[in-house]
Amino acid sequence: MLMKERTVFPIPGGLMLLVGLAFIGLSPYLIVLVAKHQQELRGVADTYGSAKVTSYDIGLIVGAAASLIAGVFTLKGLFMIQPNEARVLQLFGRYVGTVRADGLRWTNPLNSKRVISLRVRNFETAKIKVNDIEGNPIEIAAIVVFKVVDTAAACFAVEDYQNFVHVQSEAAVRNLATHYPYDAHEDGHVSLRGSTDIVAKKLAEEITARVATAGVEVVEARIAHLSYAPEIAQAMLQRQQAGAIIAARTRIVEGAVSMVEMALRQLAARGVVELDGERRAAMVSNLLVVLCGERGTQPVVNAGTLY
Repeated sequence: MLMKERTVFPIPGGLMLLVGLAFIGLSPYLIVLVAKHQQELRGVADTYGSAKVTSYDIGLIVGAAASLIAGVFTLKGLFMIQPNEARVLQLFGRYVGTVRADGLRWTNPLNSKRVISLRVRNFETAKIKVNDIEGNPIEIAAIVVFKVVDTAAACFAVEDYQNFVHVQSEAAVRNLATHYPYDAHEDGHVSLRGSTDIVAKKLAEEITARVATAGVEVVEARIAHLSYAPEIAQAMLQRQQAGAIIAARTRIVEGAVSMVEMALRQLAARGVVELDGERRAAMVSNLLVVLCGERGTQPVVNAGTLY
Protein backbone atom coordinates (compact mmCIF):
# COMPACT_ATOMS: atom_id res chain seq x y z
CA MET A 1 0.00 0.00 0.00
CA LEU A 2 1.37 3.39 -1.02
CA MET A 3 1.77 5.60 2.05
CA LYS A 4 1.01 9.31 2.02
CA GLU A 5 2.56 11.91 4.24
CA ARG A 6 0.55 12.96 7.30
CA THR A 7 1.66 16.20 8.93
CA VAL A 8 1.57 16.43 12.72
CA PHE A 9 2.06 19.47 14.94
CA PRO A 10 3.93 18.53 18.14
CA ILE A 11 4.06 20.47 21.39
CA PRO A 12 6.48 23.43 21.40
CA GLY A 13 9.83 22.30 22.79
CA GLY A 14 10.41 25.33 24.99
CA LEU A 15 7.46 24.52 27.23
CA MET A 16 8.44 20.86 27.61
CA LEU A 17 12.04 21.85 28.28
CA LEU A 18 10.85 23.83 31.31
CA VAL A 19 8.67 20.90 32.42
CA GLY A 20 11.59 18.48 32.15
CA LEU A 21 13.94 20.77 34.05
CA ALA A 22 11.25 21.27 36.70
CA PHE A 23 10.96 17.50 37.21
CA ILE A 24 14.73 17.13 37.45
CA GLY A 25 14.97 20.10 39.84
CA LEU A 26 12.22 18.63 42.04
CA SER A 27 14.23 15.47 42.66
CA PRO A 28 17.08 17.04 44.72
CA TYR A 29 14.53 19.20 46.52
CA LEU A 30 12.73 16.08 47.74
CA ILE A 31 16.05 14.56 48.81
CA VAL A 32 16.77 17.70 50.81
CA LEU A 33 13.38 17.32 52.50
CA VAL A 34 14.24 13.73 53.38
CA ALA A 35 17.57 14.87 54.84
CA LYS A 36 15.90 17.59 56.92
CA HIS A 37 13.29 15.16 58.19
CA GLN A 38 15.96 12.65 59.17
CA GLN A 39 17.87 15.38 60.97
CA GLU A 40 14.76 16.24 62.94
CA LEU A 41 14.22 12.55 63.75
CA ARG A 42 17.82 12.23 64.98
CA GLY A 43 17.24 15.18 67.34
CA VAL A 44 14.17 13.45 68.78
CA ALA A 45 16.04 10.13 68.95
CA ASP A 46 18.71 11.68 71.12
CA THR A 47 16.00 12.33 73.67
CA TYR A 48 13.61 9.43 73.32
CA GLY A 49 15.43 6.68 71.41
CA SER A 50 16.79 5.67 67.97
CA ALA A 51 15.61 7.35 64.75
CA LYS A 52 13.79 5.34 62.08
CA VAL A 53 13.02 5.80 58.35
CA THR A 54 9.34 6.60 58.22
CA SER A 55 6.84 6.07 55.43
CA TYR A 56 7.00 9.82 54.85
CA ASP A 57 10.71 9.54 54.03
CA ILE A 58 10.12 6.54 51.78
CA GLY A 59 7.44 8.48 49.92
CA LEU A 60 9.79 11.41 49.40
CA ILE A 61 12.57 9.13 48.13
CA VAL A 62 10.23 7.39 45.72
CA GLY A 63 8.94 10.79 44.59
CA ALA A 64 12.49 12.02 44.00
CA ALA A 65 13.34 8.96 41.93
CA ALA A 66 10.09 9.24 39.98
CA SER A 67 10.66 12.96 39.39
CA LEU A 68 14.18 12.32 38.09
CA ILE A 69 12.97 9.59 35.74
CA ALA A 70 10.07 11.76 34.55
CA GLY A 71 12.45 14.66 33.89
CA VAL A 72 14.87 12.54 31.86
CA PHE A 73 11.97 10.92 30.01
CA THR A 74 10.50 14.34 29.18
CA LEU A 75 13.79 15.76 27.95
CA LYS A 76 14.30 12.70 25.75
CA GLY A 77 11.25 13.75 23.73
CA LEU A 78 12.88 17.05 22.68
CA PHE A 79 14.28 17.36 19.15
CA MET A 80 15.46 20.17 16.89
CA ILE A 81 14.33 20.71 13.27
CA GLN A 82 16.42 22.85 10.92
CA PRO A 83 14.88 24.91 8.09
CA ASN A 84 13.99 22.75 5.05
CA GLU A 85 14.15 19.61 7.16
CA ALA A 86 11.51 17.15 8.39
CA ARG A 87 11.29 14.39 10.98
CA VAL A 88 9.38 11.20 10.30
CA LEU A 89 7.91 9.84 13.56
CA GLN A 90 7.31 6.14 14.23
CA LEU A 91 5.93 4.44 17.31
CA PHE A 92 6.82 0.73 17.57
CA GLY A 93 7.07 0.48 13.77
CA ARG A 94 3.82 2.34 13.05
CA TYR A 95 3.98 5.59 11.07
CA VAL A 96 2.77 8.42 13.31
CA GLY A 97 3.31 11.44 11.07
CA THR A 98 5.81 13.99 9.80
CA VAL A 99 6.93 17.19 11.52
CA ARG A 100 7.91 20.00 9.15
CA ALA A 101 7.80 23.04 11.46
CA ASP A 102 11.35 24.09 12.29
CA GLY A 103 12.57 24.90 15.79
CA LEU A 104 12.62 23.05 19.13
CA ARG A 105 9.78 20.50 19.29
CA TRP A 106 8.61 17.76 21.63
CA THR A 107 6.97 14.43 20.91
CA ASN A 108 6.38 11.15 22.66
CA PRO A 109 9.86 10.04 23.82
CA LEU A 110 9.07 6.52 22.60
CA ASN A 111 8.72 7.77 19.03
CA SER A 112 11.67 7.17 16.73
CA LYS A 113 12.63 10.22 14.70
CA ARG A 114 14.17 9.91 11.22
CA VAL A 115 15.66 13.00 9.61
CA ILE A 116 14.64 13.74 5.99
CA SER A 117 16.16 16.70 4.15
CA LEU A 118 13.73 18.79 2.08
CA ARG A 119 16.50 20.80 0.43
CA VAL A 120 16.98 20.81 -3.34
CA ARG A 121 19.75 18.43 -4.37
CA ASN A 122 21.44 17.60 -7.64
CA PHE A 123 23.76 14.97 -9.04
CA GLU A 124 25.29 13.97 -12.35
CA THR A 125 24.60 10.54 -13.74
CA ALA A 126 27.41 8.31 -14.93
CA LYS A 127 28.45 8.54 -18.59
CA ILE A 128 26.38 5.87 -20.33
CA LYS A 129 27.32 4.31 -23.65
CA VAL A 130 24.18 3.64 -25.68
CA ASN A 131 23.00 3.56 -29.30
CA ASP A 132 20.80 6.40 -30.54
CA ILE A 133 17.75 5.78 -32.71
CA GLU A 134 19.99 5.54 -35.81
CA GLY A 135 22.21 2.91 -34.19
CA ASN A 136 25.19 5.22 -33.63
CA PRO A 137 27.02 4.55 -30.33
CA ILE A 138 27.07 7.67 -28.19
CA GLU A 139 28.10 8.66 -24.66
CA ILE A 140 25.54 10.60 -22.64
CA ALA A 141 25.14 11.87 -19.07
CA ALA A 142 22.66 14.20 -17.39
CA ILE A 143 22.35 16.48 -14.37
CA VAL A 144 19.21 15.90 -12.30
CA VAL A 145 17.88 18.38 -9.72
CA PHE A 146 15.31 16.98 -7.28
CA LYS A 147 13.77 17.35 -3.83
CA VAL A 148 11.62 15.27 -1.48
CA VAL A 149 7.94 16.27 -1.41
CA ASP A 150 6.44 13.25 0.39
CA THR A 151 8.51 12.08 3.35
CA ALA A 152 6.36 9.03 4.06
CA ALA A 153 6.84 7.67 0.53
CA ALA A 154 10.58 8.47 0.66
CA CYS A 155 10.96 6.49 3.88
CA PHE A 156 8.63 3.55 3.40
CA ALA A 157 7.89 3.13 -0.34
CA VAL A 158 11.49 2.39 -1.39
CA GLU A 159 14.57 1.00 0.34
CA ASP A 160 16.83 4.00 -0.29
CA TYR A 161 15.19 6.91 -2.09
CA GLN A 162 18.47 8.60 -3.08
CA ASN A 163 19.86 5.47 -4.69
CA PHE A 164 16.44 4.88 -6.26
CA VAL A 165 16.52 8.32 -7.89
CA HIS A 166 20.06 7.75 -9.19
CA VAL A 167 19.27 4.39 -10.76
CA GLN A 168 15.96 5.50 -12.29
CA SER A 169 17.55 8.65 -13.70
CA GLU A 170 20.21 6.63 -15.48
CA ALA A 171 17.51 4.34 -16.85
CA ALA A 172 15.54 7.34 -18.12
CA VAL A 173 18.64 8.83 -19.79
CA ARG A 174 19.38 5.52 -21.50
CA ASN A 175 15.79 5.19 -22.72
CA LEU A 176 15.69 8.79 -23.96
CA ALA A 177 18.88 8.38 -25.99
CA THR A 178 17.39 5.44 -27.91
CA HIS A 179 14.40 7.53 -29.08
CA TYR A 180 16.26 10.42 -30.74
CA PRO A 181 19.20 10.78 -33.12
CA TYR A 182 22.40 12.40 -32.00
CA ASP A 183 22.12 15.01 -34.73
CA ALA A 184 19.26 15.93 -37.09
CA HIS A 185 20.13 15.91 -40.78
CA GLU A 186 16.96 17.74 -41.76
CA ASP A 187 15.39 20.91 -40.40
CA GLY A 188 12.49 20.48 -38.01
CA HIS A 189 13.57 17.11 -36.60
CA VAL A 190 14.28 16.69 -32.88
CA SER A 191 17.81 15.63 -32.00
CA LEU A 192 19.81 15.22 -28.80
CA ARG A 193 22.35 17.85 -29.81
CA GLY A 194 20.13 20.38 -31.56
CA SER A 195 16.92 20.33 -29.51
CA THR A 196 18.24 20.75 -25.97
CA ASP A 197 15.10 22.35 -24.50
CA ILE A 198 12.75 19.72 -25.92
CA VAL A 199 15.03 16.87 -24.86
CA ALA A 200 15.43 18.34 -21.35
CA LYS A 201 11.65 18.58 -20.97
CA LYS A 202 11.15 14.98 -22.12
CA LEU A 203 13.91 13.78 -19.80
CA ALA A 204 12.42 15.59 -16.79
CA GLU A 205 8.97 14.13 -17.53
CA GLU A 206 10.29 10.59 -17.80
CA ILE A 207 12.37 10.80 -14.61
CA THR A 208 9.40 12.32 -12.76
CA ALA A 209 7.18 9.41 -13.77
CA ARG A 210 9.81 6.91 -12.64
CA VAL A 211 10.56 8.41 -9.20
CA ALA A 212 7.03 9.48 -8.20
CA THR A 213 6.75 6.31 -6.11
CA ALA A 214 9.57 7.55 -3.87
CA GLY A 215 7.86 10.87 -3.09
CA VAL A 216 10.43 12.83 -5.09
CA GLU A 217 9.84 15.78 -7.41
CA VAL A 218 12.25 16.48 -10.29
CA VAL A 219 12.94 20.21 -10.49
CA GLU A 220 15.10 20.07 -13.61
CA ALA A 221 16.97 17.58 -15.77
CA ARG A 222 19.41 18.45 -18.54
CA ILE A 223 22.02 16.65 -20.61
CA ALA A 224 25.47 17.44 -19.23
CA HIS A 225 27.62 15.33 -21.55
CA LEU A 226 26.93 14.22 -25.11
CA SER A 227 29.41 12.85 -27.63
CA TYR A 228 29.90 10.08 -30.12
CA ALA A 229 31.67 6.99 -28.85
CA PRO A 230 35.45 7.10 -29.45
CA GLU A 231 35.37 4.38 -32.11
CA ILE A 232 33.21 6.49 -34.47
CA ALA A 233 33.95 10.00 -33.25
CA GLN A 234 36.44 10.82 -36.05
CA ALA A 235 34.18 9.52 -38.80
CA MET A 236 31.20 11.42 -37.42
CA LEU A 237 33.28 14.59 -37.15
CA GLN A 238 34.13 14.35 -40.84
CA ARG A 239 30.48 13.77 -41.60
CA GLN A 240 29.49 16.86 -39.62
CA GLN A 241 32.16 18.92 -41.37
CA ALA A 242 30.95 17.74 -44.77
CA GLY A 243 27.38 18.57 -43.85
CA ALA A 244 28.42 22.03 -42.67
CA ILE A 245 30.32 22.68 -45.90
CA ILE A 246 27.34 21.59 -48.01
CA ALA A 247 24.97 23.76 -45.99
CA ALA A 248 27.30 26.77 -46.32
CA ARG A 249 27.70 26.24 -50.08
CA THR A 250 23.94 25.96 -50.48
CA ARG A 251 23.43 29.26 -48.70
CA ILE A 252 26.15 30.94 -50.80
CA VAL A 253 24.66 29.69 -54.08
CA GLU A 254 21.18 30.81 -53.09
CA GLY A 255 22.49 34.28 -52.29
CA ALA A 256 24.56 34.47 -55.47
CA VAL A 257 21.64 33.51 -57.70
CA SER A 258 19.47 36.15 -56.04
CA MET A 259 22.15 38.79 -56.57
CA VAL A 260 22.64 37.85 -60.25
CA GLU A 261 18.90 37.93 -60.84
CA MET A 262 18.65 41.35 -59.20
CA ALA A 263 21.58 42.69 -61.27
CA LEU A 264 20.08 41.54 -64.58
CA ARG A 265 16.66 42.88 -63.66
CA GLN A 266 18.02 46.31 -62.74
CA LEU A 267 20.18 46.50 -65.88
CA ALA A 268 17.15 45.75 -68.03
CA ALA A 269 14.87 48.13 -66.11
CA ARG A 270 17.27 51.06 -66.38
CA GLY A 271 18.23 50.37 -69.99
CA VAL A 272 21.92 50.43 -69.25
CA VAL A 273 22.76 47.74 -71.79
CA GLU A 274 20.94 45.28 -74.01
CA LEU A 275 22.23 41.71 -73.80
CA ASP A 276 21.34 38.81 -76.05
CA GLY A 277 20.97 35.30 -74.68
CA GLU A 278 24.62 34.33 -75.15
CA ARG A 279 25.93 37.47 -73.44
CA ARG A 280 23.46 37.13 -70.61
CA ALA A 281 24.68 33.55 -70.04
CA ALA A 282 28.31 34.71 -70.03
CA MET A 283 27.51 37.48 -67.58
CA VAL A 284 25.64 35.11 -65.30
CA SER A 285 28.58 32.68 -65.41
CA ASN A 286 31.09 35.41 -64.59
CA LEU A 287 28.98 36.78 -61.71
CA LEU A 288 28.51 33.32 -60.21
CA VAL A 289 32.25 32.68 -60.38
CA VAL A 290 32.92 35.96 -58.61
CA LEU A 291 30.25 35.47 -55.93
CA CYS A 292 30.77 31.76 -55.25
CA GLY A 293 34.55 31.54 -55.54
CA GLU A 294 36.62 30.91 -52.42
CA ARG A 295 39.36 33.29 -53.49
CA GLY A 296 39.22 36.86 -54.71
CA THR A 297 38.97 37.20 -58.52
CA GLN A 298 41.16 39.35 -60.76
CA PRO A 299 39.03 41.76 -62.82
CA VAL A 300 39.68 42.18 -66.56
CA VAL A 301 38.97 45.65 -67.91
CA ASN A 302 37.38 45.64 -71.39
CA ALA A 303 38.64 48.77 -73.17
CA GLY A 304 37.05 47.86 -76.51
CA THR A 305 33.50 47.32 -77.65
CA LEU A 306 30.96 45.22 -75.85
CA TYR A 307 31.42 42.40 -78.36
